[in-house]
Amino acid sequence: MLKGATIFLRAIEPKDATKLMIWENNPENWRVSGTEAPFSMHGILEYINSIQNFRQSGELRLMICKNDSKEAIGTLDLFEANFKHGRAGVGILIAEKSERNKGFAKESLDLLKEYAFVFLALHSLYANVLEDNSESIKLFESAGFDLIGVRKDWFFDQKMWLNENMYQLIVKK
Repeated sequence: MLKGATIFLRAIEPKDATKLMIWENNPENWRVSGTEAPFSMHGILEYINSIQNFRQSGELRLMICKNDSKEAIGTLDLFEANFKHGRAGVGILIAEKSERNKGFAKESLDLLKEYAFVFLALHSLYANVLEDNSESIKLFESAGFDLIGVRKDWFFDQKMWLNENMYQLIVKK
């Protein structure tokens, strides 16, 4: 468990399956997750089991929980981890709308950076953010990620094309 001032990050567990299914099946979240079809409970449980070995799967999902209530309010993901080249992608979701804009995402990202660079010995983290997602852009830029490129017309959303910003953070030695 990784603990901060107001939140802690813990490994995902089978008991999280119902909450995760609700979050993953919320069409409002599909835009950032790339989901195109609803998940079944069986599929969620299989997913939880498939990522238990981070070094093998290249994927780690952590639950973002509030220190005071222990309630899970979102998820933080490392994905496409490549340990040979020392990099991984980062995705974050504060799923409970009432908990957004309270600093939980920034604190989660700060905890993750320390874990990724110190414990996992990764060299860089990256994030892909749609150009109209101003909250995520602000989050990653405030966490020290640099804009390194733009994929033009990368994402099609309801009759319009959007660019995708590519952000990267390299460990400072």
